[in-house]
Parts: sequence; C-alpha cells; structure tokens
Amino acid sequence: MINIGNKERLKELKQALGSLSRVPLTRLPTPLEPCAGLRLELGGPELWIKRDDLSGLTLGGNKTRMIEYALGEAIAQGVDTVVAGAGVQSNYCWQLAAACARLRLECHLLLGALPTEKETEIRGALLLDLLYGARVEIIPSVDWEVIGETIRRRARELEAAGRKVYIGRVGQESALGINACGYAAAALELLEQAAEKGLQIDQVWVCSSDTTQAGLALAFKHLETPVRLVGVPALPEPVVPGWSFPECISHFANQCAKILGLKTRVLPEDIISIPDYVGEGYGMITDASREAIRLVARSEGLLLDPVYSSKAMAGLIDHIRSGRIAAHERVVYIHTGGVPALFTAGDSLGLEDRLIASQAKGVTV
Repeated sequence: MINIGNKERLKELKQALGSLSRVPLTRLPTPLEPCAGLRLELGGPELWIKRDDLSGLTLGGNKTRMIEYALGEAIAQGVDTVVAGAGVQSNYCWQLAAACARLRLECHLLLGALPTEKETEIRGALLLDLLYGARVEIIPSVDWEVIGETIRRRARELEAAGRKVYIGRVGQESALGINACGYAAAALELLEQAAEKGLQIDQVWVCSSDTTQAGLALAFKHLETPVRLVGVPALPEPVVPGWSFPECISHFANQCAKILGLKTRVLPEDIISIPDYVGEGYGMITDASREAIRLVARSEGLLLDPVYSSKAMAGLIDHIRSGRIAAHERVVYIHTGGVPALFTAGDSLGLEDRLIASQAKGVTV
C-alpha cells in the first residue's frame, strides 16, 4: 500500500486550495519520469524527476505555479499593473512578464546587475522580459534591499498616477505566503502521481530558498506523509535579513497555512535546507553545478540551469556518491526550470574540449 498521507487531510487541503482565486497558466500535471540513465551513471538509488520545467508559459518553471495564485489574488483586487524585480537573469521575472502579457497587465521590472556589458546584454531571461513587453530598468546594484526599495518607490509613483499596483516577491518579502500555495498544490499532484505508479517516495529534493520548499513542507506535514524533503537554496542568505533558511521557509509555510485556513504549523526544525552548494553567490556557477549540468544533459537529455536547478542536483549527486542516500531509496528531484539562463553560460561550462577540430584539407568553398 502506497502511503500518500492522511486521506481526510488530503481532502481538506484540496478544498482549501480550490477556494482560492487562481488564474490558470500551467499545463498540469507536469510529468513524473524515471531517470534511468542518471541512476546508471551514479550507481545509486532509484531516481525520478518531476518536470516542472514543463509547467507552461513557453519554457516553464516553478514560478508559474506561484504566479497563478499571486496574480489570481491580485486580479480579484482589481490590479492593473505589476511591479517586480530581482537579478537580471531572474527566472521569476520572465515568467511573471509572460503571465502579465497573457493577462493584459502592465508589467514593470527593475533588475539588478553590475554595470558591465555582459550582464546587460539582451540575452537569456532579459531577452524574454523584453519580448513579453515588460518595461525593464536595469539597476546598477545586486543588493536585494536596494532592489526592493527601488521597486517600492516605483510602485508608489505608479499608484500616485492612478494605477492599481501589485508588487511581486522582492519588495514585499515579508508576505510571500500566497506564493507557497502553488507548491502545496504541487505536493498533492506529486503524491497522487506516485500512487498511480505504485511509487513510495522516500525523499524529494528541490532547489528552493523560500516559498517552493515552504509549500511542499506544509503539504507533506499536513498530510502526515513519510517523505523527507530536502531543499538546496540558490541564495547565500535568506530573503528576510537575519533569519536562517529554516526560519524563513517555516514562516512562509505558516503564512500559507493561514491563507488556506489550515491548523497545521511548520517549525524551523521540520525544515532541511542545505546551503552548501550555492558557491560564491546567487547565479554563480560552481564546479559541482557545472558537472551536474553536463552529466544530466548527456545521461538524460535534460537541461539544468546554472542559477537554480543545477545547485540542487549538485547536492543530490554529492549525497548519492558519498553514501548519504541509501541505494534502496526512491528519490524525486523537482526540476524548477530556469533554462533561459543556461544560454548565458556557454563560456562557463567547459565545453570547448567537446569540439572536434576539422580534419578537412584542401577543401574550397
């Protein structure tokens, strides 16, 4: 018998999620696929991948699940303008820009980058932001507090001009619980898919610094499942200054629980967050993430990105190789997307050795 948790609580969670305002942007359920090639390479546990890189909105990604609930709430309140920001290659921002284009909302993005030609070149996620019609301003700073204050100031200016404004994530970091609802729903989806396949999940691994893991953690605890949830953050520090990742994640999980009207509460000690694979900072590729990108591409034909998904995969690979995950376990890795950023990292992946020099001689064109 596959244990997907307390059936009465499962019904309660479904009803609570169904009561929220939501705009449908995703193609669900996203596939749950075996990773036989990667398992063969690593010689470890049974591996599966939850393909949230195929969630919809062109190139997909985990943020789309969050945006469905956040913009559902915003539209219900009469919002006509969205202001958001993050790094110049933000996975969240291009998905938000795509959602705003579909929903006919005006989108303003304030993106932090160091003032170098490479970081402001129109490529990757920045290319998508502009294609989707977002009004983009590059801020010469990668300090999240500076970006947040700039976003709030822009929102005030737009409100003074008569616009009804919603601020997305950065700029309203203390109130991100609605974003976690998307991954409370994803946890239900995953458990039901696993039951259909006769798959008892032992561990779930995901790249998350806050709300993705928060939603999963709330759902798994509320449903009383035996699943061990492991998060690998993409940020060196949590979005709430002075907090630990477990404190931050449990806080947003509990905000989500209140929104859903659930009595379940998540404690910091319930959270497993391993920040050891971030490297020098947000968006900075590491030797381990570089290897993860190359290994998964050649063994599974799947693309990871240098900012998010490769960091969690690097952690999972390390734990398998070091024997910290037993060979008999079944592990699900949630692919959070982020592929546009991969196409900005070609000179960082060490692929030059794969090029074969031409042997042709005396050939004229």
